[in-house]
Amino acid sequence: KIEIINIVLEEDVMGKIKEIKTLVETKFISLYDIKYLNKNNQEKSWTVASRKSKDILEGIYLENKKDKVDAVIICAYHKQQNKLVIIKEFRVPINKYIYELPAGLVDSDDDNFEETVIRELKEETGLNVIEIKKDLSSNQVYLSPGMTDESAAFVYCICDGEVSKDYLEDDEDIEAILISQDEAKDILKNSSTPLDIRVYLALQSFALMGEKMFL
Repeated sequence: KIEIINIVLEEDVMGKIKEIKTLVETKFISLYDIKYLNKNNQEKSWTVASRKSKDILEGIYLENKKDKVDAVIICAYHKQQNKLVIIKEFRVPINKYIYELPAGLVDSDDDNFEETVIRELKEETGLNVIEIKKDLSSNQVYLSPGMTDESAAFVYCICDGEVSKDYLEDDEDIEAILISQDEAKDILKNSSTPLDIRVYLALQSFALMGEKMFL
């Protein structure tokens, strides 16, 4: 029954999007005007932010090609320290430092998410991935589907090493922090620093479960 329902839903969305027009193109993100049919078969417009080119979007929307992930989000546990790895990063859109999980863009079609996890954790924190927990991870989750098609692999991993800023790029204003279970509880209750929704959920789980979250 579940398989039949999924097939019906996929058929229902085919043909809903009719046209894609480019509004703004930049190096990392672009804006598109999407013409689509609503549930009453009326034509409407929706502005979508995407990291993909117009050609790739047309393949996904109009030809039902596979949507590849744009990024990775890394939920890492430091094995020796028994702590969760988070970062504190300055974000221009909110003009503030914010607690987040380490993350990064998948650079190319040849770069799978596991390679990106290893590279981005090293770059943002100085730490080394020693095990990726595939059974806990998701290959693709969507981040803000009311505004963007951006998706990411949400990856649980075990790491070791020393925290370092030596690998940061010039535009990355990041501090890596190792958080104990008690410190996670304190951040959730008392932090004056804003929390990204993903780190909020990770801190909640870690505050309740500790190391068991990664088993």
